[in-house]
Amino acid sequence: MNGKQKILIVDDDRHIAELISLYLEKEGYDTKEAYDGREALKEAAAIKPDLIILDLMLPGVDGYQVCTEIRKSSNVPIIMLTAKGETFDKVLGLELGADDYIVKPFDSKELVARVKAVLRRYEPKQSGDSNILRYPDLEINISNYSVTYHGKGLEFPPKEFELLYYLAEHPNRVFTREQLLDQIWGYEYVGDTRTVDVHVKRIREKLNQDDEWGILTVWSVGYKFGQK
Repeated sequence: MNGKQKILIVDDDRHIAELISLYLEKEGYDTKEAYDGREALKEAAAIKPDLIILDLMLPGVDGYQVCTEIRKSSNVPIIMLTAKGETFDKVLGLELGADDYIVKPFDSKELVARVKAVLRRYEPKQSGDSNILRYPDLEINISNYSVTYHGKGLEFPPKEFELLYYLAEHPNRVFTREQLLDQIWGYEYVGDTRTVDVHVKRIREKLNQDDEWGILTVWSVGYKFGQK
């Protein structure tokens, strides 16, 4: 490729895939299209895209399965497409590791804006100690989205990382689930807030609960990062 950011577009409707590709290429991105789940996984491994736009309702291996497989080895940002617009689809997609979603039919300007927003959030920022949060045996680096725990690097999907960083950046402050959805996902969220609980659960599974600090559940109000 030529240095442009690469976007993999996955949709079994070739017309929609081509239309998205046209919108994004006009904005200066390189695009690659895939029309089913297996082809999507193959292309994701081959071209290492900077972002994936992934339709949920794919033949054979559906979008949920594709997202799950990709998250086993990659933190590439994923925007899910759904024609249903149902809360269940949106929540489940976010829980599986998607970074955003958009409902079909979509406006081209909204699609491009969401792509730019997700890529902007994921772009490494300028390095420097101001971008690193340090706790005993834990280092969270926003400049490259890395987490070092007891001297070992851990893999965190973007949303899990951003949630951990945000809480750790504001120690001992309690945030409701609604506040965390607004801060981390960055748009008005309609539906069940349980996706926050799922992301917290996954973070806790990666960090030892015997450490002196961690994400604490504060009654039924929400969460905070601090001393146990």
